[in-house]
Amino acid sequence: MHASDHLDPETLEGFRRAQRLAYDCAETIAAEMTPGMRERDVAARMQDYLDDNGAEDCFHRPFAWFGDRTAFRGLIGVSQLGGFNPAFYPGNRRLEADMPFILDCAPTVHGYTADIGYCGVIGTNRILDKLMDDLAEYRQLILEQVRARRPLAEISRAVDALCQRHGYEPRHKAYPFETLAHRVEVLPDEADTTHWTLGRFGLRNIRELIRDRARGAREGWNPIWNSSAASEHPPTPGLWAVEPHLGFRDVGAKFEELLVVTEDDAYWLDEGVPHVRRWQARGLWPTARQAA
Repeated sequence: MHASDHLDPETLEGFRRAQRLAYDCAETIAAEMTPGMRERDVAARMQDYLDDNGAEDCFHRPFAWFGDRTAFRGLIGVSQLGGFNPAFYPGNRRLEADMPFILDCAPTVHGYTADIGYCGVIGTNRILDKLMDDLAEYRQLILEQVRARRPLAEISRAVDALCQRHGYEPRHKAYPFETLAHRVEVLPDEADTTHWTLGRFGLRNIRELIRDRARGAREGWNPIWNSSAASEHPPTPGLWAVEPHLGFRDVGAKFEELLVVTEDDAYWLDEGVPHVRRWQARGLWPTARQAA
């Protein structure tokens, strides 16, 4: 079912619950992480947390990237094969003190899917702090340009231009299809609760993305938001998982969260996500009281 057809309060609350579960998972597991843990250990803990707290399916199973892999350096940054790169998957890299990490998970709860990205470090990392601070500007830019009804490809290029001004690399271009954002839809209730994955991606969510692709081809829009000609269209109503990913030297940082796009407006689904709380604590983002 297309979320754009049913942007009612009940639907939005379903997506909000899924996103909160995803961020609860990332924050809980991040608090338990210690030096020496491997990426695959952390990803497995995240999956256990999601399974134990109501997730019945996923857009993709959890990813964890440590150290220079957060900036998609080395094999993980190879974009041949359209970005479908086996090095993308959690590996044997072990966490060290002051090493940046990114956790990324996309649970489905009662048919509603979220997709989030969470950054952190055990210790301190000044480059990571700077990247995470600067991501606030990207969140504001994307929202302003969607509200101005700029073509999605143009917004993607504006993100690239902001990266260039900051001296960063837009590392989301190493993702499959150089994706800045992708659609999520409401999955239908199914009697069969066996939900399969292929290559860590949930088949039901991928099936909806393929249906979006077919529907978009008929209607003139693309469910994968990137800088290509296929995204040269106004913002399409629905829910988009937006994920700008910045890289500087061997450090990468991103956020990912759901953006609600209506026929004439746009807003972030939840202003209580961890990166916004962090910016508010550092005086980089208005609090609810300041914004009122």
